[in-house]
Amino acid sequence: MVYFSISTFLFVAGIIVIYWIHTQYHMDIIVRPVPVLKNAPLISVCVPARNEENNISKCVESILAQDYPNFEVIVLDDRSTDATLTQLNRFAARDSRLLPISGSDLPEGWAGKPHALYQASAVAQGEWLCFVDADTFLKPNALSACYTKAIETEADLFTVMTEQILGSFWEKVVMPLVMTALSVGFSPRKINDPSRRDAVANGQFIMIRRAVYDAIGGHEKVKDQIVEDKAISEQVKWNGYRLIVADGMQVVSTRMYTSLSTMWEGWTKNIYLGLREHPLMLWLGVFGAFLSLTAAFFLPAWPLLGVGWYLNAGGWMAVAVILESCVMWAVLISVRMVVIHRMNIPLWYALTTPLGAAVFAGMMFTSAWKVVSGKGVTWKGRSYKIK
Repeated sequence: MVYFSISTFLFVAGIIVIYWIHTQYHMDIIVRPVPVLKNAPLISVCVPARNEENNISKCVESILAQDYPNFEVIVLDDRSTDATLTQLNRFAARDSRLLPISGSDLPEGWAGKPHALYQASAVAQGEWLCFVDADTFLKPNALSACYTKAIETEADLFTVMTEQILGSFWEKVVMPLVMTALSVGFSPRKINDPSRRDAVANGQFIMIRRAVYDAIGGHEKVKDQIVEDKAISEQVKWNGYRLIVADGMQVVSTRMYTSLSTMWEGWTKNIYLGLREHPLMLWLGVFGAFLSLTAAFFLPAWPLLGVGWYLNAGGWMAVAVILESCVMWAVLISVRMVVIHRMNIPLWYALTTPLGAAVFAGMMFTSAWKVVSGKGVTWKGRSYKIK
């Protein structure tokens, strides 16, 4: 009876948790293609690039192909040791809208990306600044569509969630779980509600009014922040300006990582750095790690434990435990299929949920340990200590 009671409790609790987790994504503002604009203000597209020879050509080509009528492109080469700058100079020789800049050495007290964007914005002339990561690619109507939606929503900072390009096995296993976790930790509806302090931005694509950027102190204000996109969004919202996060998957895509090792480095940097200043969110992260471990190790064992109990004269209660575990599996796989379908991944990857959950839990605990132990994080060849 004890085993049956525990199983039933876990079954009910698990169904509730699964339902809650998968009903937190409410992206009410959607960016869609619009007709070509006329008489639009100058937008300065600023791209930080550090050792991005595999992405920078595709990124720059996509920006230069915009149908928006009035923009400039500033790419800050952040002391790259590969062919990034060579490729940029080749593009600049063909298109005067592109201005490549060689970045200076990283000053004391600065993180790499804030310093790169600080340098790029210093020479930008636009009424709007648009920060685009080097691994992000724009559809030809992206600037027009996002600018139109920013004006429509009266945004001072407008950011979008991008379509994720997933190539390798590990990307397809882990990234859907990470995206689900982010939707729980950072609710779009709360972020878009001006009465709440919730704030986050996706550094892959951010548009901000130049006047607002200057008013909040720009990237110099968040110069030591490794997760600078979240920090800049907080400065915008907490100073009374309008922050909007939207679904931009129809117009912007990103290839964040290409392997398990690059994904591990990136997410162990981001996960707890973005949450460490908010105790409630930190505890939510711990809860998420616990759920991931449960999904990774207990869920696969649950039906097997029921079968073992039945073979040892468990009777009807053992059968009930087996049925509960199978229903739990069916519910979990079905909701994961919905997420995976939305990300254009083959549906059978839903069966890899326990494996992805184990990796995600490992990233959570590793990131937490780096912060708590003071070891800091490493990103793009630079090491940062967490204060």
